[in-house]
Amino acid sequence: MPVDTHCPYCALQCGMRVSAGTVAPREFPTNRGGLCQKGWTSAAVLDSPGRLTVPLVRRDGELRPSTWEDALDLVAARLRALRAEHGPDSVAVFGGGGLTNEKAYLLGKFARVALGTSRIDYNGRFCMSSAAAAGIRAFGMDRGLPFPVTDLAGAGAVLLAGANPAETMPPFMQHLTDAELVVVDPRRTPTAEAATLHLRPAPGTDLALALGILHAVVADGHLDKEYLAERTTGFDDAWRVAAAWWPERAERVTGVAAADQRRAAALLAEADGAYVLTARGTEQHARGTDTVSGWINLALALGLPGRPGSGFGCLTGQGNGQGGREHGQKADQLPGYRRIDDPAARKHVAAVWGVDPESLPGPGPSAVELLDSLGSATKALLVFGSNLLVSAPRSAHVASRLAALDLLVVTDVVASETARQADVVLPVAQWAEEDGTLTNLEGRILLRRRAVDPPSGVRTDLDVLHGLAVRLGQPPQRFPTVAEEVFTELRRASAGGPADYSGVTYDRLRAGEALHWPVVSTDDPGTPRAFLDRFAHPDGLARFVPVDHGGPAELPDAEFPLQVTTGRVLAHYQSGAQTRLVEELVAAAPEVFVEVHPDTAARAGLADGDLARVTSRRGSTVARVRAVASMRPDLLFLPFHFPGAGRANLLTNPALDPVSRMPEFKVCAGRLSTVES
Repeated sequence: MPVDTHCPYCALQCGMRVSAGTVAPREFPTNRGGLCQKGWTSAAVLDSPGRLTVPLVRRDGELRPSTWEDALDLVAARLRALRAEHGPDSVAVFGGGGLTNEKAYLLGKFARVALGTSRIDYNGRFCMSSAAAAGIRAFGMDRGLPFPVTDLAGAGAVLLAGANPAETMPPFMQHLTDAELVVVDPRRTPTAEAATLHLRPAPGTDLALALGILHAVVADGHLDKEYLAERTTGFDDAWRVAAAWWPERAERVTGVAAADQRRAAALLAEADGAYVLTARGTEQHARGTDTVSGWINLALALGLPGRPGSGFGCLTGQGNGQGGREHGQKADQLPGYRRIDDPAARKHVAAVWGVDPESLPGPGPSAVELLDSLGSATKALLVFGSNLLVSAPRSAHVASRLAALDLLVVTDVVASETARQADVVLPVAQWAEEDGTLTNLEGRILLRRRAVDPPSGVRTDLDVLHGLAVRLGQPPQRFPTVAEEVFTELRRASAGGPADYSGVTYDRLRAGEALHWPVVSTDDPGTPRAFLDRFAHPDGLARFVPVDHGGPAELPDAEFPLQVTTGRVLAHYQSGAQTRLVEELVAAAPEVFVEVHPDTAARAGLADGDLARVTSRRGSTVARVRAVASMRPDLLFLPFHFPGAGRANLLTNPALDPVSRMPEFKVCAGRLSTVES
């Protein structure tokens, strides 16, 4: 029987129908009956020969099949021994933004209750943390899009900063067809091709551009003074910085013409409804939080947030990138988007869990800092739904840290590069093989339903957590294995928090209700449009934040004269561990490539189709040259989906944003050469 569910990939969570191992699009607000190439081929992973179906344990240097009982017994025994010798913080957990809400919730509970460790973080730290931090300090709450995606269809103008949805979430583009589109991106992407105005700042200068456009808004008479007086605070402090960034000065730093900055300001100000949207290109920087704050300041100056038909938002990337950061798998959070260092939050969640609030650990290190500690302070790592060897910055260093562990355990659907380095690999069910909820990019909670049976021998992540928790001395009922039971507990744990799911039930979701959090009771229709009456700060006002341009953490020099940036392509998703198993997708994008201006390639002795070496201060990767005439001559682009010597993250800079602890994926100094040189 056909089952209505949702795509396993990005946070658009397109509606689809699964029947007998095939997928078809269905009408749903975010995708309007469309799917991208990844969605159309998603069923291929369900019966892929690359599926993991039995536990694997490393013996004599090789991963060999094991029984579930033996594998779980081994992991639990090793964890008990390491905790006894080195303390609870010697073991760590790393989660993922693709895990369901139930898994993310139970993973955080497992780390803090069954293991007693503060060391838990997830790969969403690499994706959304800067936008989340900026949203919280401006609005008092982080919900990627505080309005439904469908609202964008009525906009007169939309600015996309560092976003390429034409490749990363193609069905999203149909919501923008009637808008004047301003795209901020150093590359001429497919999204930029659709733009009314393409602004091409030098990598790492987005904040200077945001300041220049804000200056133009004020100087050209577009400032919404009534909105500022009624709904915001702090403009004068932010303006003291932006006043020094007249568009001509911003042009010298960014390379974007002053006239184009003024045109962007006018397009947004004069439109009948406008939105400013950010994504990874403007966020994955060592000053990413400040950069997003710069775009928020621009939106506030124009009076956009919290008004029907206009607003500010960020495009969440991973399938559950929103819900994944709300329910406790992040180092500083408890369920409901509560802070773990808040005594009231600790008391509330501890009561739901049936433990003493004093027993809960405090905040732990962020993802990059956690990975740096592997093999020293951290002796064991449990990885759920993340492929660190491909997705983390400074990949060779991460590989050395993983190798230094006493115990590496990976639960996954396929034999990812990280799984292949593990001591124990546990095969788990995937998207169409289990029930669970996700929260899409607009804060809507969705039920992704089981449509097919998992392969024999495969368990769910909830089963794994239960099995380990019981072996570590926890009462069985504390770690349920049925997704709906876990969600019922999550509802109680989130009640009263910023991300309040207490009024959401599986029955309401099965009935097709559109429930955007917060949903505070079972008769509450939810909050599709946040901030219409007030922002989430105690005084109800949005905050301007004074921010100034500082540039990338690493600048080009004589040895590394170019800049390197990374991103995604249409055919692949995240680390590529699943999409690289799909023949159609591999045929479309079979190997890593480097986009480079033809003149830059020629100066390095290279031509289109050659193999090239791209080198940074951290390492080098080998990629096929794509000579692209629209590229900036000072810029190289590599997709990050590929393994081995083609890992783009062998190059990337782990310099961290001081607020979000986001690493600077989007720009580093590099050079281009022939493979032999």
